[in-house]
Amino acid sequence: MIWVNIKRITRSGFFSFWRNGFVSLASILIMIVTLSVIGSILFVHAILTTSLTQIENKVDVNVYFTTTAPEDQILAMEKDLEALPEVSNVTYVSREQELQDFKDRHANNQLTLQALDELGDNPLGAVLNVKAKQPSEYEGIANYLDQRKNAADGSGNIIDTVNYSQNKQAIDSLSKIITSAESLGTALTIVLILISIIITFNTIRLAIYMARDEISVMRLVGASRSYIRGPFVISGILYGLAAGLLTLGIFYPITYYLGGFTSNFFIGINIFTYYISNFPFIFSVIVGSGIVVGAISSFLATQKYLKV
Repeated sequence: MIWVNIKRITRSGFFSFWRNGFVSLASILIMIVTLSVIGSILFVHAILTTSLTQIENKVDVNVYFTTTAPEDQILAMEKDLEALPEVSNVTYVSREQELQDFKDRHANNQLTLQALDELGDNPLGAVLNVKAKQPSEYEGIANYLDQRKNAADGSGNIIDTVNYSQNKQAIDSLSKIITSAESLGTALTIVLILISIIITFNTIRLAIYMARDEISVMRLVGASRSYIRGPFVISGILYGLAAGLLTLGIFYPITYYLGGFTSNFFIGINIFTYYISNFPFIFSVIVGSGIVVGAISSFLATQKYLKV
């Protein structure tokens, strides 16, 4: 008996979906807007996250050593820094590599290169490039280096300078940007999704309003709430499924067109490549959201007309 009722409810839901073609089309179009907002939020989040990650990778703290610093002591300090929980990675640049990099940067400045040759010795010390896991953790790393530099045992005497103070403003600004962007993105996401769901709910409610008399009659003759509500929930699921598939189809040419622009403007992320490579995830979010929104909206919209 249960399976018979399920079949009837499902068949009735499909029939209602096709019978009310105009209302179904209107509901699907509204849900496409809703799902487009959700999909756009996914793309904006991907662009923002990738851009901020690229910026984070350009920020570091450099530890400059004296020209007489023994290499074994520098390597020992490198290991100590790598052991810190705040540190993501440490890169060692030898004196010779620093000198070569300096020459490469000033390859077109013959006066500078000539002055360097006249010194007769390498004036540059080795460098450790330290990257933190989070921009907010650079201050702790800088404090650790200051403690090493001022240690009573003299283990930090090999340190010449630490450029944290020069980079502090950029690091603090980046931390504020990341925090603000995450907060704003979360708030905007919630607001837009709620607005979209409310619009979808009212559209589906209009479709159910047209069948209010039919619902009342079914209640009077003793039909259960689940039996009456079932076809509308099935129709809502179909609205969401159709809207989700159409939204995915719309995003394909849009992301293809914008792929080159986002790649050049947003520090390397190609939105079309992101769409293709993450299609299973995007499919599950958009289609799943459509089905859930359609089912819940239909479930709630029938509540008023089930009270007889």
